[in-house]
Amino acid sequence: MSWLQKIIFIFKDRQLRNKILFVLAVLVVFRLAANIPIPGINLENLRHFFAENQFFGMLNLFVGGALSRLSILMLGLGPYITSVIILQLLTMIFPRLEKMYKEEGEEGKRKFNQYGRIFTVPLAVLQSYAMLGLLAKQGLVSFDAFHLIAAISAITAGSVFLMWLGELISEKGIGNGVSLLIFAGIIARTPTQIRQTALTWDSSQLMNYVFFFLISLLIIFAVVLITEARRNIPVSYAKRVKGRRVYGGVSTYLPMSVNPAGVIPIIFALAILLFPSMAANFLANSGSPLLVKIAGSVSMFFQNPLVYTSLFFILVFVFTYFYTAVTFDPDAISSNLQRMGGFIPGLRPGPSTASFLHKILYRVLFIGALFLSLIAVMPSIIQGLTGIKNFTFLIGGTAILIIVSVVLDTWRQIKAQLEMREYEQF
Repeated sequence: MSWLQKIIFIFKDRQLRNKILFVLAVLVVFRLAANIPIPGINLENLRHFFAENQFFGMLNLFVGGALSRLSILMLGLGPYITSVIILQLLTMIFPRLEKMYKEEGEEGKRKFNQYGRIFTVPLAVLQSYAMLGLLAKQGLVSFDAFHLIAAISAITAGSVFLMWLGELISEKGIGNGVSLLIFAGIIARTPTQIRQTALTWDSSQLMNYVFFFLISLLIIFAVVLITEARRNIPVSYAKRVKGRRVYGGVSTYLPMSVNPAGVIPIIFALAILLFPSMAANFLANSGSPLLVKIAGSVSMFFQNPLVYTSLFFILVFVFTYFYTAVTFDPDAISSNLQRMGGFIPGLRPGPSTASFLHKILYRVLFIGALFLSLIAVMPSIIQGLTGIKNFTFLIGGTAILIIVSVVLDTWRQIKAQLEMREYEQF
């Protein structure tokens, strides 16, 4: 079936067409809700603040500009994602939680996800209070006690509503709902970027834009290549005889992703790297001359492009190994293979297999960590080479990884639906 035939078949099949239309309808609701602001704000000062602040500019990108408008969806899916990440980290401390997440199958994951939903509410309250407090210190918002409680309640409700929309897409639509909403938030900024480029167009920068376009294509190609890259480890299963039937005796492979950590290391690195700058901004408003001097020194140190880029590169590299160690357990995989009668040819089941998986994982992960670190600092490199600020977030860092991953995953699910329907017709 050709590409054109697949597209025609998608819209001819009623069930598949309804799923896609349902996803599009939910995304429209998301974009409408993202434009509902809370009262008592100065929009012009907000735009200037988010244009100057890199960390909040990045957060604003992921929620489709809702943060710069102080929309009820200003936190996006941040509280939900944060709660899931915290629970995954807690599996290293609490064995009962680890057993639920890794060993109890679908029922355990369902309970784990429910805890993530419950934990989202207090996190949304804390994050909205902290965000509004920070903006108030900058003189961008002003609330009395009643309006502050109302604003926090509206923002928390918006985060829960967005989480519900994401799960609704996963259940009744096609693709991963949370990923699609983040994807829609990033893409929603594209028209604004195009408008800004058109308004600031300079014909003398033509060669820079051509160079920028060629680098963009190269980066997208590299991201697709690394995202889809796998190290296949051969696995065989021993034959088992039950009655008159023979089970097993087949050979397959264990796919090991080159970048199993996804975009999480970049998020961790950003949070840690930009925390000193945020603390310095708070201290700069204090009355102590010593604290003001220290805050100025810290701020100047982290505003140095070379220092910022170098630390960002190192932190992303380190956190890639750290997060993979949390989520990928070669010992558990070795135990599961042994329990199911599987083995890697030439290796004994058990500790030998686990040691081999450790060695392969960290060799492959070096490529993934190096690539992820380069992608993370790519916006700074491209901006330095071309002098172009627009679109740099879209073709470098977390945004391009999310866009590519969501497009590939959604197309993979659509393709699976098409193959299933072809089989049914056959």
